[in-house]
Amino acid sequence: MPWQAPIVVHPPRAGRPGRRVEVRGVALGTAYSDADLVEFLRRAGLSDADMALDDPHLVEWRGPGAHAW
Repeated sequence: MPWQAPIVVHPPRAGRPGRRVEVRGVALGTAYSDADLVEFLRRAGLSDADMALDDPHLVEWRGPGAHAW
């Protein structure tokens, strides 16, 4: 199995706002902003120091790119 970042932000679905978020394969919900994403990650046990949303080793942004909600 190829390596994958532990956090995956899926592309927006056609006609629907937000992006699905997974941590290590577990769906956390749909985020509608960076603030939502940070809150999901905080609830999953990541501290603020661990949340480098632009670090490709931590977060894989699929679809239109990072921070596009």
